[in-house]
Amino acid sequence: MTLPSWQDENLGTMKRAALWLVTVVGEGSIFTKEELKSAFPGVSQVDRRVRELRDHGWKIDTHREDALLGQHEQRFVAQGQPVWIRGKGTRASSSLTETQRRRVLARDGHRCRSCGITPGQTYAGTFETAQIDIARRSVKLPDGSTDVQPIAECNRCRVGGRFLEADLEAVLDGISKLSGLNRQTIAGWVAADEREFSVVERLWSDIRTLPAESREEVHKALGLPPV
Repeated sequence: MTLPSWQDENLGTMKRAALWLVTVVGEGSIFTKEELKSAFPGVSQVDRRVRELRDHGWKIDTHREDALLGQHEQRFVAQGQPVWIRGKGTRASSSLTETQRRRVLARDGHRCRSCGITPGQTYAGTFETAQIDIARRSVKLPDGSTDVQPIAECNRCRVGGRFLEADLEAVLDGISKLSGLNRQTIAGWVAADEREFSVVERLWSDIRTLPAESREEVHKALGLPPV
């Protein structure tokens, strides 16, 4: 299917910006604010129109999501809805206001929902401190549809979880199959929004981080055959 020209001024800025990303920048490539403004001279708030594409499923990272990017760089990660098609770009914007952003952070306990780290806390084994911001998480709903919902996440997990889709249907199905004791256990974790890992579980987590050469030593210590 032939795409419309991104230079067609009758399309509107957001649709033109989407087509520019697809046909000029390309998925996976980096572009700068200067390049964006140069492509759309005299067009006000073109950078804002690009941000609005995220509300239509487009993945466009800044240095907050991808530590490898410079402050003025963005990466076009993946295309979302083809907003240049009639009816695809008319969904009301779901951009969060600052008040909504603070509400999401407070609701999520000001911690990363993926790894549990808090703002300013240092990642284990590094000198890097965590920053918590809002990410958009695709959630598969029980009716088979997909919804994009805000979630608090740290800078490291946002990069690793770009394409993660949560499956609410699978979670609810798993809960329905739990035995009474297991259901009570998970209910306690959910109510406290926290899980205390046992010594063995924490040790297993540490073992999983070891390279193969070091895991050989673990096998020896446990009396297991070589890897």
